[in-house]
Amino acid sequence: MEKEEGRKKHEKKMGELMEEIVRAEKNKAKGERAADKKAEVKKVAEKTVFNEKIADRTANKKVEDKFVLPEKKPEEKIASEKKIPEAVKAKTLENQAPARKFGKKYSEKTTTLKLFAYFLMAMLVLTMLYYLATKNARNSFVIFSVAILLFSVYLVMRKRLKRYYEIKKMEDVFPDFISLMSSNLRAGMTVDRALILSARKEFYPLDKEIMQVGKDILTAREISGALYEMGQRIGSDEIRKTIQLLISGIRSGGNLSVLLEQTSNNMRERGFVKKRAASNVLMYVIFIFFAVAIGAPMLFSLSSVLVEMMTTIFADVPMSETATNMPFTISSINISLNFVIYFSAAFIIVSAILASLILGLVSNGNEKDGLKYMIPLILIGLVVFFSSRMVLAGYFARAFG
Repeated sequence: MEKEEGRKKHEKKMGELMEEIVRAEKNKAKGERAADKKAEVKKVAEKTVFNEKIADRTANKKVEDKFVLPEKKPEEKIASEKKIPEAVKAKTLENQAPARKFGKKYSEKTTTLKLFAYFLMAMLVLTMLYYLATKNARNSFVIFSVAILLFSVYLVMRKRLKRYYEIKKMEDVFPDFISLMSSNLRAGMTVDRALILSARKEFYPLDKEIMQVGKDILTAREISGALYEMGQRIGSDEIRKTIQLLISGIRSGGNLSVLLEQTSNNMRERGFVKKRAASNVLMYVIFIFFAVAIGAPMLFSLSSVLVEMMTTIFADVPMSETATNMPFTISSINISLNFVIYFSAAFIIVSAILASLILGLVSNGNEKDGLKYMIPLILIGLVVFFSSRMVLAGYFARAFG
């Protein structure tokens, strides 16, 4: 019995030992599978990270390719410096937004020449018709010459006004540009990269100047020199002073992002002050406009009508009877009616030109701002003068028979 019990205990222990061995083998197999799975997961993760890095580098490379010139051979070095990156060139052409007519691009110079040619042909036709109707060669030549002169002055003023308004647009968007550049600097970009990536379509036409600075930097120009030339090209004192401040910050190595942000806020505040000042003097602008465009032409028309009436009346009165019956002598009026009309028209034109300059000085502190009022003032003044003269002449003719 004891031997049988001992044999059972031995078999039981052997069974437990075998179970432990089997359990250990299973755990070992599970551990190996877990280790293999962990290694596989780690390998997949490393591959994913590597692919993400490659994708980021590719994306960054695509962005940098817009502003990096391709490397050329030594013999092509000079030619490569003159070439423009295709991405930069495409963006510049897109931002320029040239005018189109009948599906063809044409420049501003071509447009001006076309306008002048059309006007010249029209004036030749009108002058010939006037000469055939009046047979007066001198007046025809004078009218043709004066018309060509006035249209030439208009074209010159049109070009200057267009450039002036472009400068005003640049001044309006310049605070937003330097604020965006400050944000790029805070994001860890270099000065040149922050400058180039701040060129947005919303900043037109300032974006063209920014892209030109980017091209200068890419052709091994010093950034301070490129910025200085940008300020000289724009021709705005406010932008030039801000660029000088930016150049000083670059050379001193200070916190440029904070400096640009403060400068942007100061420029916006100055813009608000200018608009508030312009609204305060609005009544003066309205008064000057109506005085020159309506008041003065009506007075000149009244004076011309009175001169015409007095000339007609005293022409019918005998001078001998007037000298006998009156204590003073009234002689005939030697002023020609045409002289009065020409003098009034010339005075209205000169007054409109001077008033437009005064309006610009009063409203915005710059005489050039008032040039936009010059043509409307001249046209309104002449129309009011001749129309009121016709009305007054008809009224006095009916009143005095």
